[in-house]
Amino acid sequence: MQRLIKFCFIACLALAFNAHSAQEQGAQYKELGPWQVHYIAFPSTFIQPQIAKAYDLERSGYKGIVNISILKNNADKAAQKATLQGTAKNLLGNKQTLNFKEVVEGDSIYYLAQVDYTNEEILRFEIEIQQGNQFQTLKFKQKFYVD
Repeated sequence: MQRLIKFCFIACLALAFNAHSAQEQGAQYKELGPWQVHYIAFPSTFIQPQIAKAYDLERSGYKGIVNISILKNNADKAAQKATLQGTAKNLLGNKQTLNFKEVVEGDSIYYLAQVDYTNEEILRFEIEIQQGNQFQTLKFKQKFYVD
């Protein structure tokens, strides 16, 4: 019995260590001018149906969500409002326009857009961020898989 408890304890420690490492490695952001721009693109099926409904997002095995948040690149990292326009382009050059919705929850501000994809499709994102007369362009790519 003690061996089982010891094994479970070690397994929990290992899982906690791996989760912490993955969190640090999973930070996807770029410093662009005065901002720290955090971004992620993932299948819409990763979110719960009630969350999708609340934000007017379609859940589908062929639809992804792009989530962008912009923070001031200083010590307080305050959330920033901006105007976002962007596109997603596949390797064949087919382009989709991204229509971002601003979401404000307390002190947090983020921008959501949806994108269509096929299995194992790589999309290259190009998003123009504007705040007043300040412009920056965020570029990244993401490979999607159909559930």
